[in-house]
Amino acid sequence: MKKERVELAPECKNHLRGVKDTVYLLEGKWKTIIISHLYFGGKMRFMDLRRQLEGVAAKTLSKELKDLEMNNLVRRTQNNTMPVTVDYELTDFGKSLHDVINTMAKWGIEYRERLLQGS
Repeated sequence: MKKERVELAPECKNHLRGVKDTVYLLEGKWKTIIISHLYFGGKMRFMDLRRQLEGVAAKTLSKELKDLEMNNLVRRTQNNTMPVTVDYELTDFGKSLHDVINTMAKWGIEYRERLLQGS
């Protein structure tokens, strides 16, 4: 027996596309955590950010920062110092994710509390 395919309303399709785009943009273990650290910590140098993230490899952090920069969420500034230093900070567009990530954090806190209570 063949299942009938349900056609979604345009607003549902648009909603699902938005979710997909957001998940694609933030996919990976580190992106939302990097954004959160830059939101609360402000402008940070690569090694300072790496120390904050405990457990991230330099190569992984570099890749994630490049992805975030390419998507206009993070701004990279190379300083004219010896040796050369690089700062990373959120763009205004990157800062606009704060409410999304804050909602995720609240949900995560509630989830952890439920697990610890055994509910």
